[in-house]
Amino acid sequence: MVGLSALAFLAARPVGAQGVVENRTDSAIAAAATGTAQPVAVEQQAGGEANLIIPDLSQVSFLGGIHGRSLLMGGLVVCALGLLFGLVFYGQLKRMAVHQSMREISELIYETCKTYLITQGKFILILEVFIGFVILLYFGFLLKFAATKVAIILLFSLVGIAGSYGVAWFGIRINTFANSRTAFASLRGKPYPCYSIPLKAGMSIGMLLISVELVIMLFILLFIPGDYAGPCFIGFAIGESLGAAALRIAGGIFTKIADIGADLMKIVFNVKEDDARNPGVIADCTGDNAGDSVGPSADGFETYGVTGVALISFIVLAVREPAVQVQLLVWIFVMRIMMVVASGLSYLINEAIARARYVNVDEMDYEAPLTSLVWLTSLISVALTFLVSRLLLPHLGDGSLWWKLSAVITCGTLAGAIIPELVKVFTSVNSAHVKEIVTSSREGGASLNILSGFVAGNFSAYWLGLSIMALMSVGFLVSTTGFGTLMIAPAVFAFGLVAFGFLGMGPVTIAVDSYGPVTDNAQSVFELSLIEQVPGIHQRLQKDYGFDPQFERAKDLLEENDGAGNTFKATAKPVLIGTAVVGATTMIFSIIVGLTHGLRPEFIANLSILHPPFLLGLITGGAMIYWFTGASTQAVTTGAYRAVEFIKANIRLEGVEKASVEDSKKVVLICTQYAQKGMFNIFLTVFFSTLAFLRRHC
Repeated sequence: MVGLSALAFLAARPVGAQGVVENRTDSAIAAAATGTAQPVAVEQQAGGEANLIIPDLSQVSFLGGIHGRSLLMGGLVVCALGLLFGLVFYGQLKRMAVHQSMREISELIYETCKTYLITQGKFILILEVFIGFVILLYFGFLLKFAATKVAIILLFSLVGIAGSYGVAWFGIRINTFANSRTAFASLRGKPYPCYSIPLKAGMSIGMLLISVELVIMLFILLFIPGDYAGPCFIGFAIGESLGAAALRIAGGIFTKIADIGADLMKIVFNVKEDDARNPGVIADCTGDNAGDSVGPSADGFETYGVTGVALISFIVLAVREPAVQVQLLVWIFVMRIMMVVASGLSYLINEAIARARYVNVDEMDYEAPLTSLVWLTSLISVALTFLVSRLLLPHLGDGSLWWKLSAVITCGTLAGAIIPELVKVFTSVNSAHVKEIVTSSREGGASLNILSGFVAGNFSAYWLGLSIMALMSVGFLVSTTGFGTLMIAPAVFAFGLVAFGFLGMGPVTIAVDSYGPVTDNAQSVFELSLIEQVPGIHQRLQKDYGFDPQFERAKDLLEENDGAGNTFKATAKPVLIGTAVVGATTMIFSIIVGLTHGLRPEFIANLSILHPPFLLGLITGGAMIYWFTGASTQAVTTGAYRAVEFIKANIRLEGVEKASVEDSKKVVLICTQYAQKGMFNIFLTVFFSTLAFLRRHC
């Protein structure tokens, strides 16, 4: 948000004598962006989204007489059902059968995760002090906002932080239920429970996450006066972005520190993958949750919210007629509500089919039902998109815009299914690239392993980028067929709708992403529980649970399922990242529309590469990426060294069955400390670099 302040200062000042050539160039830019011969004036004060005024949603009726506000009030009921969906699954998982030895391990993992989250919560509040100071300085002193509006921005930034933090905590809690239940269910020797339990946990997280996000945004839209909704939305976006950034970046650093620490000990002391005597294993399990559960949950929450704020901002700033603004705002939020319905319905249908096919089989391809869930959700979302758009917007524009808007959203919705297919080409356990990496590792050791993975990763990034570009291009082409009669810069709105479509299957995307850490932890819980060594375990399980355990078969099932979990972790992340990138594009352009008063040439010249400060800002931002990469990697290497140093000094391989809880918690503490140091270093550099650039060039 500090960067947006710099953008505001650059763009809000009209250009003086810039020269005839530059003014002509900028006029051409404005005309191209708007689809009109002349730029359109937009009344917008300094302060960006904080000055947005949401129109009265009751001024337009839908479906034969239902006011827009009344229609969205019904959405709160759907959100309540989504919350209930998540909480019911939470209760079911908590009550599932599990042996005490496995429960103890999963609860230990949760306790270390809880310690991590509490520490992170305090850290985020420290970062909020910095951000709060900038909010106070920028909105209160520079823009002379009323104290009430500044207080609202600060309050809703805390609401955004609480949202990101809360869904992350819920995700860790339910995943640490699911990991021990999955491990225990594998003892029966059937693959279906190993698939259904992690997916149920993921759907619980996904449905609750999206429902909470939607409740907050609907509350702002329906119950906050229109002239105060802007500060609420901008504060909420700031807070959830801050929470997600801290949890995502620090979580990623943490998990790599713990990963290296545990894996190096395996090599140095020649012990197995999840040897209970290795104090780093619990930290590794905590890291799986910190990096692959906490981070993505908070990130998904932030992405969903910020994309919504971007579209709201664009509609209010770029659409000319208030009645059309209301139609599009109500349509956007009804579509969001229908997406919750589509995801829940798709899961129930897919689960019924999967249960009928796999519940009694001895072998199954774990990727098959996950793939069918993704495609089923995508297709149902597309069908509902066209149906709801036809019902809500039958006469918008020339009467054809309902299906054109639906087609643009469909580009994003299909991306949510197409991108995972492209990723699986490079990451699936059955893919040629993975087999090549296995061969390289066998014949060339660690060096060829790394290089082969590097090759696969770069090729996959190319094809993913190309697919996103192609779908955005389709959206752009559709936007040229009539969108310009309603708004300026219709292509930007189309890009926002593509990002919106990415989120059409949000709960399912979160679910398959959360599938991975559960399957990974389930293997560790099995090994760390030492259940095979419990005296009389066969007789006890037969008596208490009615089955004879198949230990070797269980290990094979968990190993296979972990492969599927890793694959689908990799498929979900590009979807979430792609959404964030495309949504950020819309956010930036909506800010530009406001700051340039409707892309007026005398203002837009400041946002041209012909304007030196703007070009210097681009170069600075590009360079910052490499510093960020170096700083985060340095945090991992330093933290991993400290973790390895401690583990080597304290690991006991003789006379003990498992590492002490105190040693395991100490490793977690080391990982947390260095993750936070790395994150704080990154935050301070980005923060003050932006302020320094602002001071130097504005």
